[in-house]
Amino acid sequence: MTLYDRYGLFIGGDWQPAVAGAELDVIDPATEDRIGRIPRAGTEDLDRALAALACSAPEWRATPGWTRSAILRETARLMAARAEQAARDMSEETGKPLAEAKGEWQAAVDQFDWYADEARRIWGHTLAGREADVTLDVRYEPVGPVAAFTAWNFPALLPARKVAAALAAGCPIVIKPSEEAPSSMFHIAGCAAEAGLPAGVLNVVTGDPAEISAHLIASPVIRKVSLTGSVPVGRLLAEQSARGLKKVSMELGGHAPVLVFPDADPDAVGEICAKTKFRNAGQVCISPSRFYVHEDIYAPFSEAMARVARAARIGRGLDDGVDFGPMANARGRDRVLELIGDAQDRGAELLAGGGVPKAHNRGFYIEPTVLGRVPEDARIMTEEPFGPVAPISTFRDFDEVMARANDVPFGLASYVFSGSLPTANRAAAALETGMVGVNDMLLAAAEVPFGGIKDSGMGREGGQLGILEYLEPKYVKYRYS
Repeated sequence: MTLYDRYGLFIGGDWQPAVAGAELDVIDPATEDRIGRIPRAGTEDLDRALAALACSAPEWRATPGWTRSAILRETARLMAARAEQAARDMSEETGKPLAEAKGEWQAAVDQFDWYADEARRIWGHTLAGREADVTLDVRYEPVGPVAAFTAWNFPALLPARKVAAALAAGCPIVIKPSEEAPSSMFHIAGCAAEAGLPAGVLNVVTGDPAEISAHLIASPVIRKVSLTGSVPVGRLLAEQSARGLKKVSMELGGHAPVLVFPDADPDAVGEICAKTKFRNAGQVCISPSRFYVHEDIYAPFSEAMARVARAARIGRGLDDGVDFGPMANARGRDRVLELIGDAQDRGAELLAGGGVPKAHNRGFYIEPTVLGRVPEDARIMTEEPFGPVAPISTFRDFDEVMARANDVPFGLASYVFSGSLPTANRAAAALETGMVGVNDMLLAAAEVPFGGIKDSGMGREGGQLGILEYLEPKYVKYRYS
């Protein structure tokens, strides 16, 4: 019996197959073998999920924050107890090394733990009126049923950000995890049900992304839409949501610039950048993906990055000693190879990697790659690679490099390395992104707001701001006389 035999669609508190019996394959990216099959939800299944949301919404809305908090805290405890198996299932589906999968699962636990507290801290404010017998009250109420859609690159953390926040706010939710890596959401739903979440408050559907999103968003039941995905998908879902004037939050693509100033340590920073770049095979929305290095330290920096790339232990994520797994799918690998070829055709130097490792003729493997002196007209400097390739360019002038760093439609994350606080502050202020890391690249945490500007989306997840995406302010004026 496989994992998928125990789970399926989670609707109204029950695991079930699709009514029509349709299924999709889940593939191991390290071997290209089928792991199992999951239900492909049809219209009837989605309508049942919507009915479950509508039925559970009044009760969950009225549930006290302290009660919601206790359920979320217990969900976090149960998730922590399930970490080993959940991480192994995630690694098999995505190819990421087991240590990375365990780290992601803990980050998902942190989301439920954080929002267990936020569920008890939904407060508004009161203003004195202009007249003695008037009080102006502002309170926050749940926006209503939520439809959420997440990607495959972080199959536990991305759903956890949405599910935990929605439940904390008092909103029932239906979520479609990636059909390529659904097991993490199955585990999360199982833990939430065991923790005492009422039936119908959380529903999980799998299947064709376009069919599911179009049907759910068109329903008048849904009042809020949340997506983590690509820019084209974000535009499509925003258009669909606009027809029903639904509240929207989206975390979309990124193309994070890294500015390395001449007073930075090129060896240490090069190593940090390489390890961050190649995490999860570069399939990270905030992955550093354009490296602008001052000309004076280009040589040692690029050599440090290349050295880390060449030393990577490539293999199946579940195998001992592996720190670099395959990409999640063939389309991503092929696109990265295409971008590498384009950069070389335009004059970039190949410093490490560049192709498919000879030892792996099955699976979606690609070598961690470093490109040097990449010209600005190479596609990889303006297109998000979403893979394990690091393009390095040089600069001499602050204003010139800042213009290049900001000259893309993305605005999710950026990074600055400098030993000068004035330089770091000046760069952080000038960068057009929602998040900036100064001498650090680990940006994501449950307690901070995560999100971007421009084509990288709207709204924030996490921190004190995250729960506001699932609430609506209501103003009440009291006259006492």
